[in-house]
Amino acid sequence: MLSFVIPCYRSEHTVGVVVEEILQTVAIRPEETCEIILVNDGSPDHTADAIKALAAEHPEVVAVDLSRNFGQHSALMAGFHQVQGDIIICLDDDGQTPACECFKLIDKVNEGNDIVFAEYGERKQSAFRNLGSKFNAACNHFFFAQPKELKANSYFACRRFVVDSALQYPNPFPYVTGLLFQSVGTYANVRVEHKERMEGSSGYNLKKLIGLWLNGVTAFSIKPLRLASYLGWIVAAVGFLFAIVTVIRKILDPAMQAGWASTVSLIMFMGGLIIGLIGIVGEYIGRIYLSINRYPQFVVREVVRTEGQLPNVQPAATEETAATDDSAVGA
Repeated sequence: MLSFVIPCYRSEHTVGVVVEEILQTVAIRPEETCEIILVNDGSPDHTADAIKALAAEHPEVVAVDLSRNFGQHSALMAGFHQVQGDIIICLDDDGQTPACECFKLIDKVNEGNDIVFAEYGERKQSAFRNLGSKFNAACNHFFFAQPKELKANSYFACRRFVVDSALQYPNPFPYVTGLLFQSVGTYANVRVEHKERMEGSSGYNLKKLIGLWLNGVTAFSIKPLRLASYLGWIVAAVGFLFAIVTVIRKILDPAMQAGWASTVSLIMFMGGLIIGLIGIVGEYIGRIYLSINRYPQFVVREVVRTEGQLPNVQPAATEETAATDDSAVGA
């Protein structure tokens, strides 16, 4: 079985088109069955009603309604908790990730790869988003050891064990890319077309992109702390050398006056550096505090699925029947 996981936000008019495209594509291969897990991430429009209607109309669709907006990666984790398939495919709700080309990724997984990401020849998005994508790729390589030749994005297919491994992460603010790379051994890219958005604009602004980057870095890497330590030693060494030079100059020229401007500049530089490094440590301490207090990854208000839609579901899972209200908290 194939499991499609789609986080949904402000997509009441587009998610139905994406679902139809998936169903038509999978129907080309009668030997394949699928489920489509739609996760409403606290969308302020009528996306929740739209995905529930799709679940009532199509037995393949599972609608997961989160209690509020937790972010795309938390929504993905909520969807991962519902999957039943052997291969999981993640894509967007705006039509930019072509569902009609999903078998390119799936076939590449079946060739022996643990995870396969789509690769776009031309990204049809703003220059700001393109710049953010390049910065994110550089950070993934530096902090998470993502191979330079691999292009990671939100459209990918992976084996079930990769998702099961990611679900072992119990803390808030998950960064799915980092979680996936903790377990994969083989990977690949396949070229697909990046489509225009059907409507609206990206839900990621500068603030959200920075927050996502901080989540990934502080959750899966200690390199910022290590860099802070290195920087501290370098600045200390420079300060020591500067002090030696100043003493020598004073010995050679007793009439030399200490420069007020240089002293103030040095104090401001050191003060700013110390505050910045304390801020890095504070980010880590804040994450630890939230984890200790079991801040949830997500909270599920309701799960809607059609009775009997998943023939291979274990008995405990089949208790979520048609129009059943299930409340759950992500660990």
